[in-house]
Amino acid sequence: MSLKSIVRELKEMRDGIGSMSRRAAGGSDGRGGHGRAGSRHSWPGLWAEQQQPQRQGQGQEGLQQQQGRWANLPPELLLDVIQRVEASEATWPARRQVVACAAVCRSWREVTKEVVKTLEECGRITFPISLKQPGPREHPVQCFVRRDRATSTYLLYLGLSPSLHGENDKLLLAARKVRRAARTSFVISLVPDDFSHSSSTYVGKLKPNFLGTKFTIFDSQPPSDAVVLPNNKPSKRQSKQVSPRLPLGNYNVATVTYELTVLRNRGPRRMQCTMHSIPAQCIQEGGKAPTPTGTIQSLDEQASSVPTSKGKEPAIEFSSTSLSADLSGLACPNESPLVLKNKAPRWHEQLQCWCLNFRGRVTVASVKNFQLVASVDPSLNIPAAEQEKVILQFGKIGKDIFTMDYRYPLSAFQAFAISLTSFDTKPACE
Repeated sequence: MSLKSIVRELKEMRDGIGSMSRRAAGGSDGRGGHGRAGSRHSWPGLWAEQQQPQRQGQGQEGLQQQQGRWANLPPELLLDVIQRVEASEATWPARRQVVACAAVCRSWREVTKEVVKTLEECGRITFPISLKQPGPREHPVQCFVRRDRATSTYLLYLGLSPSLHGENDKLLLAARKVRRAARTSFVISLVPDDFSHSSSTYVGKLKPNFLGTKFTIFDSQPPSDAVVLPNNKPSKRQSKQVSPRLPLGNYNVATVTYELTVLRNRGPRRMQCTMHSIPAQCIQEGGKAPTPTGTIQSLDEQASSVPTSKGKEPAIEFSSTSLSADLSGLACPNESPLVLKNKAPRWHEQLQCWCLNFRGRVTVASVKNFQLVASVDPSLNIPAAEQEKVILQFGKIGKDIFTMDYRYPLSAFQAFAISLTSFDTKPACE
């Protein structure tokens, strides 16, 4: 049987499993889909397909019968098939076939996890967990952000720029600006139409202070099983959920600070990012940033392993099972966190404006444009070339269209959250 025939049968099987999971979801919560924006190249369908084989229920026996011969392939043949699929499908949307291999059954999923390398190693985004892995060292991951002013929604896509009809745009993350009284916050999700904190697609959030000078990035998953960061208690709003079994946590992983402008001089913004979950030593030669290597676990599955008591908020376990993955390169409490600062622009006399070299990725002048580089202690002996390397750059290319390029040691989630700070109102900085 040819490789194309195998992939074709896998796709048909995946579609069948996906329809079963969607019917089950429709019967439980009354929703049959995720809307137009998240129907084709976003995570919802792939998410359900990965989680479905892990759950035990009434449909497990039928699922095993449907998988049939595929679950009993010889390990050598199975490894060869998945290696061929992974090597041939390097870009989206064709890379959906790699995700389909992981959705067949447990044995296929384990082999696929072994074959697919981390984002830092291969430079390819495959599973949702890739969004929380550090980017590659040698070249940046190029993305773009589309802003919808009517709904205050921001969509992060993989690619150089928007395609003509949007059919091949791969949605990575979505964020919505939520206004409450005198405060705003950004909720980040895997899908563009579900920003509930109790959803399994909830990724994290961004909260600014009143003046818009300090932003705190919260992750829905603990950054490590060894570090307990401050201000990680569940909020009062979370304790009033309909289902108190859901162990929702907001873990402080980064802080973005904008310099307060007292005289209101018209100059570029000055920002500094303190990455609490990334040690400064990771940018040294041979350094390693924390890298989750499993799958992001849904909240429903986490709830089964967390004991609760009546009238008390759920206890949050700091263990490797919280991420369903092993974490390497964990930051130790005595290690200093990585600090990023914006690269200082230069004044262009002819253009009469501040300029940065975005290498053609930014074409419209905007106060939102910035580049971040590492701000390291001289005692670490980091080469000057490494200190000048741009880790994250963000800028405008058109009306409500922005580019975002990031690299090691930042992840897509961290880079997106930092970029969202540019969209919030900063009365004390402008």
